[in-house]
Amino acid sequence: MRSRFAAPSARLALAAVAAMAVTATATATATATAGSRSTAVRACVTKDLTYKVSLKTQAGGYFLVTAKAKPGVTCYLEGVFPSASFGSSADTEVSPAEHAVSDRVTLFGSTAAYAGINPKTTNNDHGREFDFLHLSVAGDESNAVTLTLPETATVDRPTATNWHADPADAVPFSG
Repeated sequence: MRSRFAAPSARLALAAVAAMAVTATATATATATAGSRSTAVRACVTKDLTYKVSLKTQAGGYFLVTAKAKPGVTCYLEGVFPSASFGSSADTEVSPAEHAVSDRVTLFGSTAAYAGINPKTTNNDHGREFDFLHLSVAGDESNAVTLTLPETATVDRPTATNWHADPADAVPFSG
């Protein structure tokens, strides 16, 4: 009679061990999936970054925009030019100074991305003066920030380089 009662107990113990194994596998899978999502770097949006504009004299003069991730943010900027304009009319919007996409720049901590903006690409006395630059990450134009320029800029057919990891690559040479 004992053997008859032992069999159900053994089956119950085996079922309990199997249930724990299934639970452990499901927990490990869920943890791995959540972990892989949290380590994936996402594209930056305008509010993820802080910006600084400085005046450079190389290549006839331009504005160097430095972007850094805010504390706790890790994101990337595609190697395309930023959305920027000096005013609200279409003729103050920057156009690309480069014809190809650059390398992606991942931002975190003190890592920075750089874009050069040439406010005047024409060789004439035309243009309008501005003290501010409206800037956003491409694709996030509805959340643009307004940056004070280090000096008033005469604007006529402005161009911008792509985002680069090296400020030397962000010089908008005139062609």
